[in-house]
Amino acid sequence: QVQLVESGGGLVQAGGSLRLSCAASGRIFSSNVMGWFRQAPGLEREFVAAISWSVGNAFYADSVKGRFTISRDNAKNTVYLQMNSLKPEDTAVYYCAVRKDSRVRTDNKDYDYWGQGTQVTVSS
Repeated sequence: QVQLVESGGGLVQAGGSLRLSCAASGRIFSSNVMGWFRQAPGLEREFVAAISWSVGNAFYADSVKGRFTISRDNAKNTVYLQMNSLKPEDTAVYYCAVRKDSRVRTDNKDYDYWGQGTQVTVSS
């Protein structure tokens, strides 16, 4: 069993930055994938970024490529999402998730554990 706790959300002006953290308790295996998703009101949860726990290969949605960076600290069992050049359309609840498989997937149905989410609001 894995528990995930996100932090770092908040209110920021357009063009600003935030860094989200996701602390995992329980066993994270080298074969796992950690992902970030987001969900805006009235919309489906969408993929943002993912990283392989062992090698650190990162994958991004086109909408955030070049602005967001996902990273992980294996010793701290923590994954981060650095968000720069934020836009109002980035406003959403951001969730981190664990996939018990080494293959990266962008469908939220392929992830096994989820955090409670943290709100990110970008004002124009």
